[in-house]
Amino acid sequence: MVSLAEEYLTMRRNLGFALEVEGQQLMRFARHADRVGHRGPLTIDLAVRWAQFGRDRGVVASARRLDIVRRFAKHRWLLDSRTQVPPEGLLGPSYRRRPTPHIYSDGELTALLKKASALGPAGGLRPRTYVTLLGLLASTGLRISEALRLTRETVDLDAGVLTVVETKFHKSRLVPLHPTTTRELRRYARQRDRYHRRASSAAFFLTERGTPLKYWRTLMTFTALRKTLGWTGPRGRRPRLHDLRHSFAVRRLVRWDRRGVDLHHRIAALSTYLGHVKVTDTYWYLTAVPELLAITGRRYERYAGLGRGGTR
Repeated sequence: MVSLAEEYLTMRRNLGFALEVEGQQLMRFARHADRVGHRGPLTIDLAVRWAQFGRDRGVVASARRLDIVRRFAKHRWLLDSRTQVPPEGLLGPSYRRRPTPHIYSDGELTALLKKASALGPAGGLRPRTYVTLLGLLASTGLRISEALRLTRETVDLDAGVLTVVETKFHKSRLVPLHPTTTRELRRYARQRDRYHRRASSAAFFLTERGTPLKYWRTLMTFTALRKTLGWTGPRGRRPRLHDLRHSFAVRRLVRWDRRGVDLHHRIAALSTYLGHVKVTDTYWYLTAVPELLAITGRRYERYAGLGRGGTR
């Protein structure tokens, strides 16, 4: 089975698919099949047994593993009709429902940045780094991974444009900045360079030691800030770092609606700005937040002729 899986992955990667995690999982399945002495075409029983007894035995994780084998089985069926293709949804849904995002208010953003500015050491680079980083996330909607990968070369402070390289979906894009955001990044760059005149790292955001800021350290710091601010609650309802991205998208859509802008004409541009691989990922915001859901409802009523003064 290993040789067949390698052949399949090579074919798909030649078509442009990265298949990093999926490839690893499929090779684990193939090695399992060879290890247990399976012979002949792929069977549903073999696929289900492997999917249910992986390292992570959660229902969703098992369904995701089966989905990976299912795609491989569909390919194999084209070459060998004896191959059994697991039915879609056999082990349940393979994706959790997206949690309702927390949309930061102006007051919450101000409080978050104020607490970040009070981080230690007093007068050091660390508080300036986090204030600038959190402000950048709030004003651009960048993913935290994208912001942390920024370098001096990809931050053009003269043009006011970021070059986001190799994003989540292996694409690159240009992100124009608001003049106020450019001004804050320029101020941070001056402060950073005063602290680290001979920094060996090309990263834009640096630690006190002059090393690139890491994701785990950023997440730990944000969690500490959240606790200090008293933003507690059950898991899934606490404000998250990623919610800064959601807040940017939602606030932009609401602002456009209040200005009377046709959201359907602008949403494609927002999708490109955010680096979404599908415009449907951006349309999700129209149903994820009550205020935008109300906007969608009003627009549908006007479309259907059910609004005030309309006819059915």
